Amino acid sequence: MKKIFALLALAGTAHLAAAADVVGNAEAAKNKIATCIGCHGIPGYKSTFPEVYQVPMIGGQSRKYIENALKEYRQGERNHPTMRGVAGSLTDQDIADLAAYYSQQK
Repeated sequence: MKKIFALLALAGTAHLAAAADVVGNAEAAKNKIATCIGCHGIPGYKSTFPEVYQVPMIGGQSRKYIENALKEYRQGERNHPTMRGVAGSLTDQDIADLAAYYSQQK
């Protein structure tokens, strides 16, 4: 029984270590931003699906805010269907890269 708990604890620790190893690369994000700039790169842009929505500018937001927001969309904790679809296609590395890129923008 102790071996099972030890293995479960080790597996949980390995997962945390793997998540902590993801480091954003702003340069790599340049090949990933095409989907983002279609809405977030237009000053004053409003989307009309599923309702009229003022699209926020994400350039200059903190890295952690962007990472958390994308992960919340991906997990369904935020409800915008377009963002949920986009975030659902992103890996943890993609999210870290995009957050690094946009957090450096002004």
